[in-house]
Amino acid sequence: MSHPASLPLIGVTSDHESGGPEQYSAFPWYALRANYMGAVIKAGGLPVALPHAPCLADEMIARLDGLIVTGGAFDIDPSLYGAQREALTTTLKPSRTDSELALLNAARVRDLPVLGICGGMQLLAAALGGTLIQDIATERPDALPHEQPNPRDQAGHIVTLTPDTLLGRIVERASMAVNSSHHQAVRDPGRAIISARAEDGIIEAIEDPHARFCVGVQWHPEFLIDPGDRALLAAFVAAAIHNKTTVSGDGV
Repeated sequence: MSHPASLPLIGVTSDHESGGPEQYSAFPWYALRANYMGAVIKAGGLPVALPHAPCLADEMIARLDGLIVTGGAFDIDPSLYGAQREALTTTLKPSRTDSELALLNAARVRDLPVLGICGGMQLLAAALGGTLIQDIATERPDALPHEQPNPRDQAGHIVTLTPDTLLGRIVERASMAVNSSHHQAVRDPGRAIISARAEDGIIEAIEDPHARFCVGVQWHPEFLIDPGDRALLAAFVAAAIHNKTTVSGDGV
């Protein structure tokens, strides 16, 4: 069994709530679903929740071996990808987006392993020069229900993986059953490449081909619905372990 000191330190971005009389606290608080942390632990990593502090992004990334940019019930500001805000892009969280973008940019400079989940994938696309569909149902009325009606710990649809991509090599299968909880989607991946699509053509995964490990998925692999989810998280943590041993010079 690995000694705890050998576990790669995985930063996991958090949400922020303003607080109130019927919430966890009357004062502002951070929020993070427990299965994000549990999935990292199961994959062999040591997770730590990250605060919203863009000015400390470089310091945080310097201490991490991998970064997970999580999803949330909010939208990416369209100004980040050169678009006007449409009526159905309603909920923005500027402080969270600023923090996650600073962390993401710092991680990319260091070639730190990155996994973007749901909104984290959308932010990754914007950071790589891509654009988003601001509301799938409006622009693509023939699309699948990407905000699935069944519980989020169940599959909502199938995605087809692109051969000869990092994600395709990790999963080692042509398709996966995934959950779906988003009303926006990547329109143009920018400098990223597409590594999975839904049956309706909606982009479901992207990756930066110039990075050691920089993958975004539109679904939530932390629910471990498909064997490919476990394989993806294991590969991400393995890349973080490689980063840890390379930076420290310690191959133990």
